[in-house]
Amino acid sequence: MDSNPDNDGGSQMKNPEKKPEPKAMTPEPQSAWPSYTMVEDRMKKIYFDFYQATYRKSRIDRKTKELIAIAASLGFKCQGCLNGHLKKAKKFGATPEEISEAIAIAMGVAAASVVDLTDIAAERLQIKHFE
Repeated sequence: MDSNPDNDGGSQMKNPEKKPEPKAMTPEPQSAWPSYTMVEDRMKKIYFDFYQATYRKSRIDRKTKELIAIAASLGFKCQGCLNGHLKKAKKFGATPEEISEAIAIAMGVAAASVVDLTDIAAERLQIKHFE
C-alpha cells in the first residue's frame, strides 16, 4: 500500500468500469511498488508528523490549503500529489473556477521562472537581443 499522504491510492485502484484512464503529465509507477522504500522509518515519522501538522486548523482554511497544494504539486511535478489535492480541493468546496485560478497562478510562476533564468543568462553572457 502506498503511504504517500498526498496519494489517495488513485494510481493503484482498479478501474471497475474498464474505462481508459487518462494519461498523466508525469509518469506514475506502473506497478504497486510502495512509496518510501528508501527512507528510514524514523525519517518517515518526522515527515508524516510535519505533513499532518500543516493541515491542522489554522488561519488558512482547508480549501485554500488545497488550492495552494495544487499549485505546489504542479511546480514540483508531483502527479500523485496533484491527483490527491484536486480531489481534496473539491471535497472542501473549491469550485472549478478556483481550481482553474490556482492552476493559472502556477502557470504564471512557471513562465516567470523562464524569464528569470534567461535574464540571468543574458546578464552573465552579456546578451541583449532586443532593447
